[in-house]
Amino acid sequence: MGQAEPGTVRVSVILPVWREAAGIEAALAALAPWRQAGHEVIVVDGGSDDGTAERARPHCDRLLVAGRGRAAQMNAGAAEATGDILLFLHADTRLPAEARPELMRFAASARHWGRFDVRLSGDRPLFRVIGWFMNQRSRLTGIATGDQAIFVRRATFEALQGFEEQPLMEDVELCSRLRLASAPWCIRAPVVTSSRRWEIHGPWRTIVLMWRLRWRYWRGVAPETLAREYRSDVRQ
Repeated sequence: MGQAEPGTVRVSVILPVWREAAGIEAALAALAPWRQAGHEVIVVDGGSDDGTAERARPHCDRLLVAGRGRAAQMNAGAAEATGDILLFLHADTRLPAEARPELMRFAASARHWGRFDVRLSGDRPLFRVIGWFMNQRSRLTGIATGDQAIFVRRATFEALQGFEEQPLMEDVELCSRLRLASAPWCIRAPVVTSSRRWEIHGPWRTIVLMWRLRWRYWRGVAPETLAREYRSDVRQ
């Protein structure tokens, strides 16, 4: 990790990973400039059996192993983080070039948390439409998902006791509490997240599945039930 410039707010980038051996080195290479600028990159592996941890270790500041599940992994990373801002990033999501200066603008604001706009990586015009609707949904509801690279002041995250360790919708649940602290800070420069899920399972089927799960979650269905439904649908 490089030396941070005087007066720079430090960011801890936390990646929860599981079986990401094929892409983890590229993901961490994209974050090398962050480390050179004095920020830290923490990888939290959920017990991968494909060599993910071994490939990640030389390219991050800290490699942790935690119980499988994004919420538990992100909480473990946050507990070891030393930055003023926690940025939770999926391994298949890339931050825009403007991310660091935009986060410094956020740090100087009165907001407690925020998220990026998102764009799917695929070339199909439908993916541009899906990304647009995801961004509009977040603007209307104040709720973000993990694909949008949620960031939060460490003091706020600790005061809220982190993610609820549930198997699904942990990002939605946290945002519902963060909204009580402040409205989200939106960074318009989009993160680019992989469209592989949409391509493998079909965009319309994926849209219907995700909206159905969110609707049922808002109606009070237990996350454990929704997680079983999600796994069953994906296997089919």
